[in-house]
Amino acid sequence: MNDLISQFVLLWAVIDPIGTLPVYLAVTVSIRGPALRHKVAIQATLVASGVLLFFVIAGEFLLGAMGIPLSAFQVAGGAVLFLFALTMIFGESKPEGELHLIRKGVNGAVFPLAMPSIASPGAMMAAILLTDKNRFSLMDQAVTSLVMLTILAITLGLMLLATPIQKLIGESGANIISRVMGLILSAVAINAVLNGIADYFAIHVPP
Repeated sequence: MNDLISQFVLLWAVIDPIGTLPVYLAVTVSIRGPALRHKVAIQATLVASGVLLFFVIAGEFLLGAMGIPLSAFQVAGGAVLFLFALTMIFGESKPEGELHLIRKGVNGAVFPLAMPSIASPGAMMAAILLTDKNRFSLMDQAVTSLVMLTILAITLGLMLLATPIQKLIGESGANIISRVMGLILSAVAINAVLNGIADYFAIHVPP
């Protein structure tokens, strides 16, 4: 149960459903009619789901083909997640970093909404780390994938309700949530680095 909660928190932090809302609102600002805006949300979620499931299924195989041990990837992934968490904590969160692309005229359901907003690099790394075939059974991997898809479904639901949610929590509320999740993610990232180092040097870590 604790592992399930830990996975949910990690995947929630890297997918960041709340942080996706400003990106979605910016992407759909010029779209008239809720039906078309909802279509963008659905398309973005489907694309992001496909990308993340690809990394769940084939990500570890790709690392093996390149001769990269998962422990090394775990350390690298933890370091990147930590840097990503710092941007969330200190105010340069994912939406602020991507909205400049939209202001320059780059918009759409696939980019930057599906990638790199929903299926972020951190989410791709987490998908691989949480489905390590040497550490987790096929059932464990299926459960992790289900948790991930649940969070993606929540992300879709929030996008479909983006306008009233924005009015409810406001920009300050979104910033507070982003910073809290960033702090949690930073602790998860450091733990991933320590576990990766321990695995690489075959250090026994008590459960």
